[in-house]
Amino acid sequence: MNGLSLAREYYAHCRPLLQEELGGLLEEACVGLVGEGSECFGLDDDYSRDHDFGACFCLWFDEEVLVREHARIEAAFQKLPESFAGFPSRLTRDKRMGRVGPLSTERFYRFFLGRQTLPERDCEWLVMAEDQLACCTNGEIFEDHQSRFGSMRSRLLAHYPQEVRLVKLAARCLQMAQAGQYNYPRCLAREDRVAAFFALSRFAWAALSFVYLINGRYMPFYKHAARLAKSLPLMGSRISALLAMIGEGMAESDSLVQGIEDFATDCTGYLREQGLSQRPDNWLWDQAGEIMQHVHDPELRRQNLLCLA
Repeated sequence: MNGLSLAREYYAHCRPLLQEELGGLLEEACVGLVGEGSECFGLDDDYSRDHDFGACFCLWFDEEVLVREHARIEAAFQKLPESFAGFPSRLTRDKRMGRVGPLSTERFYRFFLGRQTLPERDCEWLVMAEDQLACCTNGEIFEDHQSRFGSMRSRLLAHYPQEVRLVKLAARCLQMAQAGQYNYPRCLAREDRVAAFFALSRFAWAALSFVYLINGRYMPFYKHAARLAKSLPLMGSRISALLAMIGEGMAESDSLVQGIEDFATDCTGYLREQGLSQRPDNWLWDQAGEIMQHVHDPELRRQNLLCLA
């Protein structure tokens, strides 16, 4: 049983008791499992279960409600089973680590996004890290009654505003061109192995982010990003195959240089299909300029794309 399934079943088992103890207060919460941890991405395995794993779920309340009803909520949680389906509960106060149990909606979003409200201007989206946005939109909601938590999550799940998405796509094209198409083969020619490694790493990161962006998803923390990319419908299998080449030790081969060019061709094909470029070549540096022709917000157009995370 993976962590999400365990959480869902544990909440179903605990809900009658919570309903009895909290009554209508439970209707003010959003319930699920979202946030940090491989189980929130459905990636938990025997290795990840050696710490911080067990039966748990989250109840997000508005901060004012959580403060006002703190004693009542804590009393209810103390009555929950300490184990379920052969796993210990993580809902005792000493095991929550601020990740599970009763949580503040406002504090959750401040922790991950640095703010508790949605951006008012498009450029404000650019300061929020993709992996933190992924932590706000992963996992699963088991029960919600139009809560503030669920409302903000729904907007984040809708992904970036269109012009923000285009700016990030243009940035990834520049970064892939600089690191993968240009610097990586030059570093190989100079036999500078360390610089080649860094160039390849920067290219792989930008390429992965590009694929997440075209799928309307936020790229998660690096140790999860490649595994989750396999299931993405647009170019997911393509980036996975290229990353497999890198992982198999072909980082200095002509095959990988060609693989980077082939991936760039696939990227430009996507851009042409979407009407974002008319250029027939696969030089991603110039493709970035084509994308930016569709961005009209002056604040977004002033961004330094090579440095954009």
